[in-house]
Amino acid sequence: MKIWTFMLILTLCVAAVSAYSKIRQKRTWIIDSFTIEEESPGPFPYVLGTINIEKKYLVNFQLSGSGVDMEPTGLLSINSKTGEVLVHKKVDFEAFPVLRLKFEAKNVSNNKVDTRLGVEVKVQDINDHAPVFKPLNYEKAINESEPQGKLILTVFASDDDDVSTNNGTFEFRLVSVTPKTDNIEFYIKQNMDIGSIYFKGCLDYEKAQKYTLLVEAKDNGDKVQLSSTSTVVVNIIDQNNHLPEFAGHTGPGKIKERESGVEVLRVQIKDKDTEGSPAWKAKFTLHGDRENYFKIQTDPKTNEGILTVIKAMDYEQQTSRNVSISVENEVPYFYCKVKNPTSDDLWDVETLTEKSTMIEAKAFQLYNATIAIEDVNDPPEFVPPVKEIMIMENTKVGTLLETLTARDPDNSFGSSFYFVKGEDKDNWVTVDSKTGQVFAAKVLDRESPFVENNTYSVTVYVVDNAEPPLTGTGMVIIHLGDQNDNVPQLQKASEKVYLCLSDEETMTNITAEDLDLPPYSEPFHYELLGDVKGNWRIEPNPGTTVNLIREKNVLSGRYMLQIKILDNQGFGLVQNVSVTVCDCSITPNCHVQRSVSAQPSLSAIGIIIFAFLLLLVFLLMALLLSCKQQKAMIPSDDAPDWYLINSNIETPGTDCKLPPKAFQMDMSENNVKTSKYVEAQNGISTKELLVHNGFGSSSEQQIIRRSLRRSSTRRSYRQMNNYDMTQSMSRNYSTYYSDDLHMREALLIQLDHSLLQLQNPQEELGDYKPHCYADEGELETDPNLDTLSFPETDFNLDIFTNLDIQFNKLAAVCRPDLMS
Repeated sequence: MKIWTFMLILTLCVAAVSAYSKIRQKRTWIIDSFTIEEESPGPFPYVLGTINIEKKYLVNFQLSGSGVDMEPTGLLSINSKTGEVLVHKKVDFEAFPVLRLKFEAKNVSNNKVDTRLGVEVKVQDINDHAPVFKPLNYEKAINESEPQGKLILTVFASDDDDVSTNNGTFEFRLVSVTPKTDNIEFYIKQNMDIGSIYFKGCLDYEKAQKYTLLVEAKDNGDKVQLSSTSTVVVNIIDQNNHLPEFAGHTGPGKIKERESGVEVLRVQIKDKDTEGSPAWKAKFTLHGDRENYFKIQTDPKTNEGILTVIKAMDYEQQTSRNVSISVENEVPYFYCKVKNPTSDDLWDVETLTEKSTMIEAKAFQLYNATIAIEDVNDPPEFVPPVKEIMIMENTKVGTLLETLTARDPDNSFGSSFYFVKGEDKDNWVTVDSKTGQVFAAKVLDRESPFVENNTYSVTVYVVDNAEPPLTGTGMVIIHLGDQNDNVPQLQKASEKVYLCLSDEETMTNITAEDLDLPPYSEPFHYELLGDVKGNWRIEPNPGTTVNLIREKNVLSGRYMLQIKILDNQGFGLVQNVSVTVCDCSITPNCHVQRSVSAQPSLSAIGIIIFAFLLLLVFLLMALLLSCKQQKAMIPSDDAPDWYLINSNIETPGTDCKLPPKAFQMDMSENNVKTSKYVEAQNGISTKELLVHNGFGSSSEQQIIRRSLRRSSTRRSYRQMNNYDMTQSMSRNYSTYYSDDLHMREALLIQLDHSLLQLQNPQEELGDYKPHCYADEGELETDPNLDTLSFPETDFNLDIFTNLDIQFNKLAAVCRPDLMS
């Protein structure tokens, strides 16, 4: 059942295809073709052919495509009734080798297309183009030394005609060669549209410097042959086919001894190659001059060899010199000669290989020349030219160091000579002009800045008595041995060092240096002098750079340490090291801060001005002081506007009288701050300052003065440290400025007290019992107010000499009897 079904379907498909083919048969393209001859002369129009179709009814014929309504338009047309195709003008094969058109036949009754065909019209080529060279002319240069069979150049040509016909193919041939010489023959080989030109024989520049070849390209047309020609110029470059030959020399041919850079002679040659070409330019070579006394160069203009002496020669060693010279050209020599021209292949020629023996003999021909040497006066010379002396430093003045030796090598011009000292940077030596003896003129010091690498150099001359006099040069080199004549010295950076205050040990490096060499220098031994145990130590020891260690109990301040530094032989001296210890949490870098603080600041200027005013006050006080006015009573604490000065004791003191208003003190907030500021800055209480200025008993004053001396010493030391902080204080100038005014006001009030107490110097100061100030009730006895007594031996007048200058002047005014 399945087979019958499949056969039925297949039959129906075949029937359908057949029916469709019959329907489309009229529409199938049936291509027809015609041929037109290119450039046909006519007459126009003429019938090209007729397109025939089977028709049962009337139809109209139409033609379109190339040659009708497309380029070249107007070339073809068709008769709509008969189907004849007509040609109306010429056509160019090179532009339109094939014309493709579309033919249609339409039913006249309904204008429907009955038949559609493709029509192809081929244009038949004729020989209307000649071969053309590209480029039209050629030129090429070739070396004369090129061997035969060498490709010279290739020429190219093309033909626009149909390459599949004889009209489009062509052949090359050499028409002529100018000039025509017997040493060469040119020939050409063709490959398609390329022609390669070669030559046979030997090129010879002397016979022809240029060849002109006329090359023809001719096509193979059946009816007519067309051709064109090209000119090929072959230029011959002259090469070295002629060897240079010696023709003699010019010049003196002699030199003076010790003469250099002088032209001795000129070697002349002749060469038949082209002048100025590499084949003509000569290259000279010297033979037999192992010592390189001479050089030879080529004169580019004359082609001569210039022989020059470049190294001085000695007449006493040789009176003449023989040299040999060879010459060749810049390019290699070649040889070619035609033996037998043949019509086949290459010619029979003779080359350099066959003539090598003869050519080499001629090419390496030598020219011999003898150079005479003339004797002249020679300068004397030291023997040896460099004299080296070994001697210890610190040699005494006048010591004979060495005796110089010289000789005159000239036999013919021998003469006497004398010695002269040349360069001697520090005038260390003297040279005897007759004997050549060298003496020490100074104590020789190895550490001198003029000594380099333990050596000192002196230039010496020896001069003969000839005309003109000639001079020989020598050198004296003094090698100095070292002695232990220097001690270790601290480097500048180690003379002032800085350490930080800390609960732990701190250290810094110190380094010494010694100008002597080992074993007279390092390692050094360091020793701290004085009472430094428990405060300072040095580790390691010995050494060159060691650690200076500050122990825990050393406080901030400036210390001057004495260190004995000895070299490896035990020689040295004691040197001082300034050590500054500061609190690095406040001043991170003592050294930098000190450098900065050294610049002037507002606070420093204020201190200087205050010191000047204070000095002026002391001078005025010396003129105005008067003592022994009646002492004024001081109101008690109960009074509303008065107060008692705080004091621990009230033993008898001065009996100077004070005016009531003279001792009034402002207890405002600012002045209370001032009093506290004075106490804080000076390390003493207000009570101590008043007693020192005359209040209280003499024994009490003596105790306070001792305390003030210690306070003054501590304050002076603190002032040195505080000086390092003036830079930072300047930033707080506005804060401390008011405090400085309060301090000055308090000091001026205290000075007024002292002036009033000394108004009666004629009366003796005596002790007095305590007075009752205002109403104090019953008298109370206090052991602390008892009179203090001190042995006479405890009171030393020398204490006044150690006080600051301000207190010395004040003491001299108050108690001139003690200061005298």
